[in-house]
Amino acid sequence: MSGSAPTEAPRVPAAECHAEITVRRSRFVAVAAPAADRSAARGVVASAQDRHPGATHHCWAWQGQGSAASSDDGEPGGTAGRPILGVIGHKGISDVVVVVSRYFGGVKLGAGGLVRAYAGAAEAVLADLPVVTAVPMARLELALGFADEQPLRHWLACQDGAELQQLEYGEGVTARVTLPAAAVSELLAWSGARGVSCRQLDDAPAAG
Repeated sequence: MSGSAPTEAPRVPAAECHAEITVRRSRFVAVAAPAADRSAARGVVASAQDRHPGATHHCWAWQGQGSAASSDDGEPGGTAGRPILGVIGHKGISDVVVVVSRYFGGVKLGAGGLVRAYAGAAEAVLADLPVVTAVPMARLELALGFADEQPLRHWLACQDGAELQQLEYGEGVTARVTLPAAAVSELLAWSGARGVSCRQLDDAPAAG
């Protein structure tokens, strides 16, 4: 029987982390932070720009689950964003953005020196970044009778990470829930035993 290997749960940041290195009088101030999407990553970049208005460059890289982005922010092409992204990839961390703000120290580093400096700043901040293994989540919709609402609430309360997201009342009750993907089969079994209709929606984001 053919089948694909299970996808390994991603490692994601548990908190924000800061680090700084100095290379030939230039300061490279790095921050690594959780960022589930590009919008969140842009917010972290904007915060770094606000904290370091005197920096000459704010180079960054973001790694999501299946997509990535980076910026050299005025440094020579390929000398900043991509080296930062390469370090993130080597660490195997997802949903993270690393921003490195550079204060120019008066000495030009050259392309190779810039690559090493930005990669070194990323390495320094990611070395101290606390990470957790993300739990793959799933969303499901249930159509149940009024008498089944409280039993459903009780079942969800007994499951770690399960949450009742939405209830709609009509001729019956429509419930939307989020829970760890590993518990989906248990909810389907519970629903089947009670004659409750249950269908899985699109996957929810992994929870850290």
